[in-house]
Amino acid sequence: MKPDSKSLTRLGLGVIGLVVLFGVWEAAVRLGWVPAGLLPAPSSLGPAWLEEVRNGAWQAAIRDSLTHYLLGLVIGTVLGALVGLLCGAVGVLDALLAGVVRVLRPIPGLAWVPFAILWFGLNTAGATFVIAISVFWINFYAAYGAVQSIDPDLYEVAAAFGHGGFFGRLTKVVLPASAPGLLAGLRTGLGQAWMSVVAAELFGVPGIGARMMQASSLLATDLVVVYMLTMALLYALTDMLFMVVRRRLLGWQG
Repeated sequence: MKPDSKSLTRLGLGVIGLVVLFGVWEAAVRLGWVPAGLLPAPSSLGPAWLEEVRNGAWQAAIRDSLTHYLLGLVIGTVLGALVGLLCGAVGVLDALLAGVVRVLRPIPGLAWVPFAILWFGLNTAGATFVIAISVFWINFYAAYGAVQSIDPDLYEVAAAFGHGGFFGRLTKVVLPASAPGLLAGLRTGLGQAWMSVVAAELFGVPGIGARMMQASSLLATDLVVVYMLTMALLYALTDMLFMVVRRRLLGWQG
């Protein structure tokens, strides 16, 4: 089977799976297996979404969350990958930061929310900080692991061609060889960042998370599900865009 045929088959099966999911969901609510007050039927989501679009709340929530998401993703990814690469390539730095990493790594991003509020307030900076912290460790370990797994013989080959210095090894060996691992960490961070967006906004920072909390306080479960699906759609779009970029960046592997 050609690759295109496989992709189409996979896409078709994915669509069938979604149809089955929403079909069973709709039937469960209509047949009374699940109370509509606890879980709204999919057929009720359309009108709720249209009302949010008409009053501008949906667009505003997406705009605010995208701002937090992109800032936190970029900051956490760049810093995490940079520190991970340096720790993996420089043994002294790795040993120096080993204790710090062991202390800070187990702390979840949500635990930093009180400090984000104290340090930055209920604004974009606070939400960005929480998201960046969550993304940082994913990219740190992805970069660190990628560097640690590089074949030592590659350094000898680089040295033989006059690239034995630190920056020569970094640009000619470390970055190209660790690129797949770095991109794998970035892809994981794309999803983690969206999950962190909700945590960062639940305490009142404008965005999808705050809108979900407002809806839940009013028992508007249809709106809660609308924003849950909105976040799922945004993640799917960012992931598809990332895969296009990834194929271009790693085209040399083929």
